[in-house]
Amino acid sequence: MADAFTNHFGAVSRQYAASRPTYPASLYEWLASQAPDRALAWDCGAGSGQASVALAAHFEQVLATDASAEQLAQAPAHPGVTWRIAPAQDSGLDEHVVSLVTVAQALHWFPLDAFYTEVRRVLKPRGVVAAWTYAAFVLANREADDIVRAYHYGTVDQYWPPERMQVEHGYRDMPFPFTRLEAPAFHMRTSWTLEQVTSYLRSWSATARYVAAHGRDPVVDVEQQLRAVWGDPQQAVDIDWPLTVIAGHV
Repeated sequence: MADAFTNHFGAVSRQYAASRPTYPASLYEWLASQAPDRALAWDCGAGSGQASVALAAHFEQVLATDASAEQLAQAPAHPGVTWRIAPAQDSGLDEHVVSLVTVAQALHWFPLDAFYTEVRRVLKPRGVVAAWTYAAFVLANREADDIVRAYHYGTVDQYWPPERMQVEHGYRDMPFPFTRLEAPAFHMRTSWTLEQVTSYLRSWSATARYVAAHGRDPVVDVEQQLRAVWGDPQQAVDIDWPLTVIAGHV
C-alpha cells in the first residue's frame, strides 16, 4: 500500500460525522479489559472521533490522530481527548507509553509496514492493538435491503477505492503481525428512518467518487426507490452491521 495519504472523506467529512453508526459499548469494555492499564489510548485514523470519545470513558487520556484536517474539524471537544493531525505512521508519541492502539474502520487505508513499526514503538509491554471494520449493513425491511444492496454492489461498485476490498473480506487477508487475541462477536445495531439511511449512503467514499465522476447525486434515485417500499418515511427500520475485530499484543 502506498505511503501517500489520499483523503477519501474530505469532501464528505460533515456527512461522515453526522451519519456514521456508533460502535457497541461492549467493544470498548472488552478492549479496556485487555490492555495492561488504562493510562493512554491512541485512536489512529480517528476521523471525526466516534471511537475516540467512547474510549475516553475507559482511559485517562486518549490521543486521536488523523491525516485529514477536514475530518478532525468535525470532532467534538472533549476534556479526555487530544486531537492531532498526523499520519498513521507518525503519531508524535514517545516510545512505549501507549496501553491500547485502536483503528476503527481505517486500517485498510494505512501504509501497514510503517504503521506497524510505529505501533511497536509506542506500545507498552503487553500493550494491545486492535482494528475493526464493517461492510454491508442489513435492513430488516427486505425490499429496502435489496435496493441498498443493488446500490452498493451495482451503482457505485466500481467507485469503491481498491483498498475497500479488505473491508468486504472482513480483514481476513490483512497482515497483522501481533500475538492474536480472540475477540468476542460484536454487532452494531440501530434503527434509522429513510432519511438517515440515505444520509449514510451519501457519506460513502464510493458515492463521493461517483458524484465527482458524473456531477450528480446517485442517492436521489435510491431515495425514490426506497420511498416506494418503506411506508412512513419517519418509521425507523432496524439495521445490523456485523463487526469484525482483529486484536493482538506485542
